[in-house]
Amino acid sequence: MNENLELLEYIYNSSEMGKTALEDLLKELKDKENKIKSIISDEVKLYEKFYQTSKRLAKGTDFKENKLMTKMASKMGIQKEVREDNSDAAIAHLLIEGLTMGSIDTDTKINNYKTKADKKILKLARDYAKFQQDEITKLKAYL
Repeated sequence: MNENLELLEYIYNSSEMGKTALEDLLKELKDKENKIKSIISDEVKLYEKFYQTSKRLAKGTDFKENKLMTKMASKMGIQKEVREDNSDAAIAHLLIEGLTMGSIDTDTKINNYKTKADKKILKLARDYAKFQQDEITKLKAYL
């Protein structure tokens, strides 16, 4: 696979996993009074945008989907965390940890492909990295 497709596949899988995890989180918070739910809903929409854009730029390439076991483990982890503490601070902390790990991975991918990938795809990756950092900043208000 070439560098462009590898970078797009990373954004595709990462954004799909983020979107899925946050949708699961919103289901867990459905009947709760968390103020953070609006931030999470907005984040889902942004993940969806990156997911669709990476898919479109890949022009019909079939990427490997995230493994079912990975998705199930994420869902179970979310359920456990919400059961233990569903405060906005605890949810923000959980999301910041995930976004931070994703941000590090994204920065690594950008550094690895900055001289090899197409400028349009690098811009998408940089926009994705900025999105992750912006979300961390927003969530810190809930800590």
